[in-house]
Amino acid sequence: MVERLAEELGGSLVQTHTSWVILLDDVVYKIKKPVNFGFLDYSTLEKRKENCEKEVLLNRRLCPWVYLGVVPISEVNGEWVLEEDSNVVEFAVKMRRILENRILVNRLSKAEKEDLKKVARRVAEFHLSAERVDEFGKPEVMKFNTDENFEQTKEFVGITISEEDYEFIKDKTDRFYEAHSELFYKRMEEGRIRDGHGDIRLEHIAFLDEGICIFDCIEFNDRFRYGDVLNDMCFLSMELDFFGRRDLSEAYEKEYLKITEDPEFDIFLPFFKCYRAYVRGKVTSFLLKDPHVSEEEKNRAKEKAIKLFRLAREYAEEISV
Repeated sequence: MVERLAEELGGSLVQTHTSWVILLDDVVYKIKKPVNFGFLDYSTLEKRKENCEKEVLLNRRLCPWVYLGVVPISEVNGEWVLEEDSNVVEFAVKMRRILENRILVNRLSKAEKEDLKKVARRVAEFHLSAERVDEFGKPEVMKFNTDENFEQTKEFVGITISEEDYEFIKDKTDRFYEAHSELFYKRMEEGRIRDGHGDIRLEHIAFLDEGICIFDCIEFNDRFRYGDVLNDMCFLSMELDFFGRRDLSEAYEKEYLKITEDPEFDIFLPFFKCYRAYVRGKVTSFLLKDPHVSEEEKNRAKEKAIKLFRLAREYAEEISV
């Protein structure tokens, strides 16, 4: 049905694990698949509608110009019809289409420090006004995530991460909790635990005429959005470092610090950057076990994962314990 709808509209269809995305010249329709991965549940029409509405509401915080709303899809005479509510069988998030050359990942080679300073100001202002979720700043909440990472990457030791790096990063991470436990609670009291974006990455930042747009936040699981603001902001820092643009990551970080005046910035930044690099190394390593991924893609994934884990090791060396 989705393929036929895209064809009738004269658009192209892109699929992810969780969505069908119909790309037209000026707009995009994003339809959630009826899947349940545990951490993400789109299994019923009611849940898909709820998550569509949540996606629009949350993303309008950082990208109000792109998210147009939620529209119904009806089945009429055996065909799907967009923006028709006579016999609703599905819902879609309707978005303004962002040109590829406006997205940071596609303009990284010519990006300048001032561009990243603008992004930093956008992120910092957002964090200062976002909803507080203090309880998610407890060290045991973060430790649950890092413990899970180390457990899930054991099988990749000697493949995408060396045993020495694995043990070094794990030891530094665990000692960080012991050394700075009181600072986690201080950050909670000072309001540095917020409902953030959860996925501030190169491919989710666009330079529009209206301003900086940061789109595609995590709507399907609040736990993945809630947390320390530095953990939210530094995902982008890590990616910039990964692609060899430390000049841009430094400009981004300095501007963010200038606005937020975060007293624990230098202590927590290497810790959270290490966490972000490690998570990406883990997720990329998972592709090596995917039967649907070709050998060529697996080889590329292996090289990328190795590079990410090496970056995590570099950050771990900077962690103060």
